[in-house]
This record gives sequence, C-alpha cells and structure tokens, in this order.
Amino acid sequence: MKILHTADWHLGKTLKNTSLIDEQDYILNGEFMKIVDDVKPDTVIIAGDVYDRSVPPVDAVNLFDDIIFKLNERKIPILCIGGNHDSAARLNFAGRLLAQAKFFIVTKPQDEPATIVLQDKFGDVYFSLIPFFEPSDLREKISDADSEDNVSADEVNKYYVEQARKKIPAGTRSVAVAHLFVTGGVSSDSERKFIGTVENVDKKNFAAYNYVALGHLHREQTLNSDEKNFIRYSGSPLKYSFGEANHKKGVTLAELDGEGNITIKKIPLTPRRDVRVIKGTVEQLCQLPRTEDFIHAQIDDQKNILSAADRLRESSCPNILSLEFLNIESVNEDFSQKLNVREGVSPLEHFVDFYEYSTKEKMPAVYRDAMEKLIGGIKI
Repeated sequence: MKILHTADWHLGKTLKNTSLIDEQDYILNGEFMKIVDDVKPDTVIIAGDVYDRSVPPVDAVNLFDDIIFKLNERKIPILCIGGNHDSAARLNFAGRLLAQAKFFIVTKPQDEPATIVLQDKFGDVYFSLIPFFEPSDLREKISDADSEDNVSADEVNKYYVEQARKKIPAGTRSVAVAHLFVTGGVSSDSERKFIGTVENVDKKNFAAYNYVALGHLHREQTLNSDEKNFIRYSGSPLKYSFGEANHKKGVTLAELDGEGNITIKKIPLTPRRDVRVIKGTVEQLCQLPRTEDFIHAQIDDQKNILSAADRLRESSCPNILSLEFLNIESVNEDFSQKLNVREGVSPLEHFVDFYEYSTKEKMPAVYRDAMEKLIGGIKI
C-alpha cells in the first residue's frame, strides 16, 4: 500500500503580517497534486493543523475544499485529523456525510477511537485516527473523579492508543495517525509551544504500529526507523518562519508491503518563493541578484543605516519582510544612558544629537534643513 503522508498545512498562515495563501495555493494545487498524480497513492494522510487558526479566513477554507475535491475526483481515500491549531467543531463539519465519499476526518477524541480499514492486494490495513486533544479531555477515563492530580499527555495518549489497539486484530498491518509531540522530536519556532514537558508523549506507546504518521513538528524527521515500526513527522509543506530557513520541505511516501515492512521516500516540494536569511553590509546586500524570495536581512554594517529596508527593497529584495542590525553596540545601547542629552536646546538639536549618536556621522545639511522645515510646520 502506498501512503502519502503530509501534515501542518496551516492554511491562512501569515509570515511577518504577509499572507502566504498564494504560496500555499501554489504548493498544494501545483507541486502536491503533481506528486499525487505521479505516485498514485492508495491513501493520503493529513496529520493535523489543516488551518493556522480556529477561525480560518475564507480563502483558506476554499483552498482546503479545492484540494479535497481534487483528491476525491481521483478516488483517493483521505485520512485527516485535527491539530492543536484547528477548531474541532468547525473542521469536523459534515464529517459523517463526507465519510461516504471516503474522506475520513476525526477532530476530537471518541469513546471508541476511530478506526478506518483500507484494503490492498495483501488484505486489510487498519488506520487509527488520533486527533490532538488536551490531557484534561480524557482525565476522567484514567483518573479518579475525586482525584486532584493532573494527568500528562503521555498518560492519556497511552490510554487512547490502548483503546485503539483493541479494534485491531492481532497480526494485521496497522498505521497510526496522530498530532502530538513525541519525545525526541526537534521543534521549530513557528510551532505553538507548551510549558515544560507536559505535552511529551513516549514513542513506545506506538510500538505495535507498522507506521506512525505524525503531525505537529514542522521539520521532517524520523524518530524510529525499524522497518516494522517506522515513526515519522512529514513536516510542513512550506517554511513558516525564518527559523525554518534551513529546512528541506516535502511529503513522505511510505510503502507498506504484505509482511508489514515499511520503506519511505522523501519527496521534496519546491516553493514559488523561498524563505531565506541573508547577511552582509547594506552595500553588499544591495548588489545581490534580485530575488522574489521572502527575506530576513541581517545587517553587518558598523553603524546604523537609515532606510536600509527601503534600499534593499528597491534593489535586490522586493519581498524583504524583516531586518536585523548585528551591530549590537550602536543599536542596542541604552540611549538614555549613553547619549549626553543637552538641556535647553531646541527639538531640532535633540534630533541632531540622536541622529549623530545613532549613525556615528555628522548630520548632512540637507537632512537638517528638511527636519527643520518639518518641525517648523508642526502646530501645537
């Protein structure tokens, strides 16, 4: 059985207040659907965080609808779970009806964990759909009603997996789909964080499954590579922060043979615009070849450069989204402590002091004249 595993689409995501919906449309309607048509999977897994927030924008909902419709046109069963960014109620809308079209979606824990059975030429494959949930959602299942002790994500997921395994006949092939943090995973700065280790789940809980298709962590990574117990995060299809600039994004094709052995193939996704960090002086960065990529610029000048972002935007980086001065001494000093603020001088002279303190240069006469006119035109 060919299983195409993806997760963390985060439809409706923004990067530094810039909408990524066009990039998501490009990667899903373009790159992803090309992969689907090329490998012809027996099922597609979407392991949570379909949307970036609980009330997604209309264009995000429309994009999800478009992709699901195209997968359904190709008669590919879809297994989808809710993530911590999704609204369980909204994402689950029409779930029972959609199951008739082989779009199986589970967004909240159930008294009997959802189990989907698909067939290939070797027989049945059992899929346990385990959506994201808070430990408190199942507290009463594993703790005394009168107990005040908190339960951990590991405890409740162990319980939930045990319940799911009761629906899977011994000796049959099985796959778990879950959205959680498995201990040992490497996180990224665009993921929603929890305090301490409260969300950690031990991978041993999933030892009975042939393949464990995970969502939540945006870096693609394998946590267990035993051919009969392969545990993997597919990662997100796009870079969702500059901290992910070095990630290699893609989807995972997992092939399950008749003996329950798993082999995987990482299939890359090439975005329309990359997310990159560049470093150098403003002059150096302005000389770079013009790029449409989303850019975070690290400025390495020895003094502050006025209008640095505008200069970069006009020359080499029209999509510069953020800028960082590495010259800590000139930028991060406490102005009030370091600058000798003169008393009894005009607002213009205060501005001149600030300019020359910040840039380490004498203010040009043309700047001074312009600021004098600006201040002179202010009516109090």
